[in-house]
Amino acid sequence: MTGATGYVGGRLVPLLLAQGHEVRTTTSRAGREQPWWGDRVETVVMDALDGDEVMAACEGMDAVYYLIHGMGGDDFSTTDRTAATHMARAVRAHGTERVVYLSGVVPPVPTEELSEHITSRLEVEQILSDLPATVLVLRAAVLLGSGSTSFEIIRQISQRMPVHTVPSWMDSKVQPIAVVDVLEALVGALSYKGDSRHFDVGGPDVLRYGALLEAFTEHAGLLRPQVTVPLLPTALVGSLAGSLTDVPTSVVEALVESLRHDMVAAEEDFRSVLLPAEHRLVGLDEAFRRALAPAAPDPETADPMGPLPQDPVWAGGGDERPALARVVDAVKQVLPDS
Repeated sequence: MTGATGYVGGRLVPLLLAQGHEVRTTTSRAGREQPWWGDRVETVVMDALDGDEVMAACEGMDAVYYLIHGMGGDDFSTTDRTAATHMARAVRAHGTERVVYLSGVVPPVPTEELSEHITSRLEVEQILSDLPATVLVLRAAVLLGSGSTSFEIIRQISQRMPVHTVPSWMDSKVQPIAVVDVLEALVGALSYKGDSRHFDVGGPDVLRYGALLEAFTEHAGLLRPQVTVPLLPTALVGSLAGSLTDVPTSVVEALVESLRHDMVAAEEDFRSVLLPAEHRLVGLDEAFRRALAPAAPDPETADPMGPLPQDPVWAGGGDERPALARVVDAVKQVLPDS
């Protein structure tokens, strides 16, 4: 399990343990504090950019969950490419039978129109798919749940902007999915019988991004008028959104760029192929309600939709300054001479 200390990985590990799987997790830093389930797994040090460490981490593994996404830094596509190449080499050398990769929805547009974020995800898919192993790629758009990067951007922008200014180019369609549904699909990928392929994974609701913001504000008890603004440059919107939130700015900028196109699942057969027959997808209203619930005292029995101890330090809102003060500070960072 790579990315086990991340948002999805940290919630996936206990599900795999509950099903009786033996799990080896990786950490990029020796001595790092382990999650609450850490004493039940084997943990090895692995820097994804170190080919030898990747090779050692994969030895003896039947399956690999590849949950590595390098959206930070000036050249994350190079980082993604290098890490994926190291993993592909290790999987091939050890004869690992299965690789499961969580990627992003790829909109049906010419390749040159894709955002750098989606282009990099697609390149990783191609590197991993050229393996003799069974490679399953799950493509998701917006993940709903406390601590999810996409959800925290929605939460923090809604809390801190007194008026939602939505660029006309951003009001595209999106199909969010609750993290618990993604987790079930990831678990189901281990028992999938068939050839390598990708699955688009989306929840039961399809709506425009502006409507998604409105739905959140309603559930959070916020009053946020919404104004559509034409001709706002993508870079300006990304920088402003990054300044308004505690999510790393480079991550926000990469995700904002992807909102130029509809992020909707092209097919829905993951429901019958990867999910248990009795599984019911979580709708938007329930997802927001559960994601906004207070933290449970015991992570062992906590709802994965809510806060958990290993979530990023920037999750949950945090900044208590009035929204207008936060906006003014953000504008000053984007436009220093203002």
